[in-house]
Amino acid sequence: MSSTLDYRPSYLAATIAAGLTLLLYIVTLSPDSAMWDTSEYIAAAYTMGLPHPPGNPFFVLIGRVAAILPIAPNVAMRVNLLAALSSAVSAGMWFLITERVLVGWFAERWQRIVGGSLAVLIGATAFTVWGNSVVNEKVYTVSLAGLAICAWLVVRWCDEPDAPKANRLLILVAYLCGLGYANHMAGMLAIPALGIAILVRRPAVLVRWRLLLAMVAAAVLGATPFATQPIRAAHFPAISEGEPTGCWEKLEASCTFSRETYEQFMYNFNRGQYQKPPVYERMAPFSAQVGMWWLYFKWQWVRDAYAERPGLQGAVAAFFLLLGLLGGWVHYKRDPNSFAFFGPLMLTLTLGLIFYLNFKYGASQAPELGGTVAREVRDRDYFYLWSFSAWSVWAALGLVYLWESVAVTLGHQSTQVGTQRFDLPTRRSWLLSAPLLAVAFVPMIANWSSASRAGQDDTSAFAIDMLNSVEPYGILVTVGDNDTFPLWYAQEVLGVRKDVVIANTSLLNTEWYVRQIIRRPIFEYDAANGPKAYADRTWPKPTTPVLAMSLAQGTELARTQLFQDLREPITVVKDSIRADVQPRIIPLAEVLVLQMLLDNNERTLHFSRTSADLAETLGLGPYVVMQGHARRVVNRPVTASATIVPVPGEGYVDVLRSKQLWDEFKSPASLIRRGGWVDAPSRGIPFLLVSTGISTAEGLNQLGLRAEAEGMIGTVRDIARAMRFDDIAASLEAQMPAPAPAPAPDTAARPE
Repeated sequence: MSSTLDYRPSYLAATIAAGLTLLLYIVTLSPDSAMWDTSEYIAAAYTMGLPHPPGNPFFVLIGRVAAILPIAPNVAMRVNLLAALSSAVSAGMWFLITERVLVGWFAERWQRIVGGSLAVLIGATAFTVWGNSVVNEKVYTVSLAGLAICAWLVVRWCDEPDAPKANRLLILVAYLCGLGYANHMAGMLAIPALGIAILVRRPAVLVRWRLLLAMVAAAVLGATPFATQPIRAAHFPAISEGEPTGCWEKLEASCTFSRETYEQFMYNFNRGQYQKPPVYERMAPFSAQVGMWWLYFKWQWVRDAYAERPGLQGAVAAFFLLLGLLGGWVHYKRDPNSFAFFGPLMLTLTLGLIFYLNFKYGASQAPELGGTVAREVRDRDYFYLWSFSAWSVWAALGLVYLWESVAVTLGHQSTQVGTQRFDLPTRRSWLLSAPLLAVAFVPMIANWSSASRAGQDDTSAFAIDMLNSVEPYGILVTVGDNDTFPLWYAQEVLGVRKDVVIANTSLLNTEWYVRQIIRRPIFEYDAANGPKAYADRTWPKPTTPVLAMSLAQGTELARTQLFQDLREPITVVKDSIRADVQPRIIPLAEVLVLQMLLDNNERTLHFSRTSADLAETLGLGPYVVMQGHARRVVNRPVTASATIVPVPGEGYVDVLRSKQLWDEFKSPASLIRRGGWVDAPSRGIPFLLVSTGISTAEGLNQLGLRAEAEGMIGTVRDIARAMRFDDIAASLEAQMPAPAPAPAPDTAARPE
């Protein structure tokens, strides 16, 4: 048996394994953005902005470097490559840790390399890890790389905690944890396990105050990227969520080093706007929260996105769960030194993380409960990415144990070690039992179609189509992440339709967003690249801000009138518009939308069709008409005309303009090419396109343009088929005219 202290880690093999992982990710890499936070983070990295609190400053810094390096054809792919590289690095670390555990187990290096390779294969192709590695959805892959590096360093420290350089390893780990915290709070996930490892392996560390002070100083030094936030925020980048600065006009020392800046920074740092309850106020029963983890664990090995193979998915997940638990037991028995850290780490990444995150029911969890329980707005599997990735170490150890057990039954030789005799497999029996290792390929085979993002460009296509549905210099009211973040990406990264002002009602209740709306520059409309639907006239550039108030007035309004309690109906009047707002508690965001209507004669107001009945809620229902993906507010009640018709379930539709826009839409072809939509909570986005097409086709039918309507219905049917909207596809199929019968064969006699 090899010594556990004098072995040489297989860094070359780990590098090759990481390189092959990176190659897999490159093959399946997204060439573009994606839904949820992807667009926000790519745009924030490119503009050196601030994504949502706490702002992830370390990611923004390295993301900016990635965004400008000539390593891929476009900005999105460069940032996506950063995610791929980060996950590949973590795979290399898991390789080294797995190999390290096997040192006292296997004398031959090739056997340990096989074990490390199994960990890489299993972990790299787990669904959530893979899916987040081929498109930069958030900061989690960078965080994963930091955690895995720290784990490897602590495992090495556990080998020789009294070595001359052992203290330096602890200080380095502390620094990396601080740096990781500047990327995401998960940077501290290794700390509890590190503390337990110190207690087990070298408790004297706890009384060495100079060392502890050095570790604290290193962690603080690592977190210093947060100091960039007030400075960058005072330069007013296009994306500056939270705006942690007291400087409203320009960067100055007097406002930077002020109480206002400190309070804004701490509010942002502590994620105050989300008002997350303390962990002792459970958002759901702990058993349900464990159930959420189990649901997402099942996804990792077979992502059954359309519930076609639930039995297979559950069986495979149970196997990988047992495999990991077996591997944990083997780890404890074969290498208790590294288990002193890795065991508590796995406990932190599972039960500890479940308890701390304190989620509501998952968006896809327990569908039989429907809306009777509070749910997360989306599936949160990415929060357990660290858990699923690290599980690969134990799953690989469990698989190696099974491999050895089967090999022993196929042939063995006895070896004497001290007073003990061991039965070890022969080389031939190792090879005969090797097909068992093919289990490690299951996640890659089962998840390829659902995790791969190769060729997907539908998110930017949707964003461009949405922006082009808005008239030049128009205001577009949106309500959430998926109808806002892609638009930011299209404007700030692709440079598309920056003339459109996006007003997100989820953010309009914050003072910092109100200030940003007020100070937003007025960008020129690019008529040469705009839709043909707007080429019939010139569009004068506005000369006034979107909100006619000062920064101080906007801030004061946001601070003092977050909600208004209307005890009686009020009527908002502008030109021929009379918007009747019924008594209720109305949030600031809606007040400001009405104020934008009043303050703008040079801009048109549009509601994204994702905003549901917000226009009706504000009393503007009689004044909105659908055009493409937006509903435009007109200055008199809408009535039917030669081009505008009422469509049941939609209201009035500007048919010809919607058809013009549809003809230039990019998303129909993108969605048909994509085929399938794995993430259920965001399926409203492709459904929006289907709905737009159906409403426009119905309008064309009413105008007697049946050929055009049938063409649109055919395209919408193809989209519905690709997105697996089977009921809609079947309904549209029934509306299609029957194909013309083939001409009867000419059976008349012909002259010889």
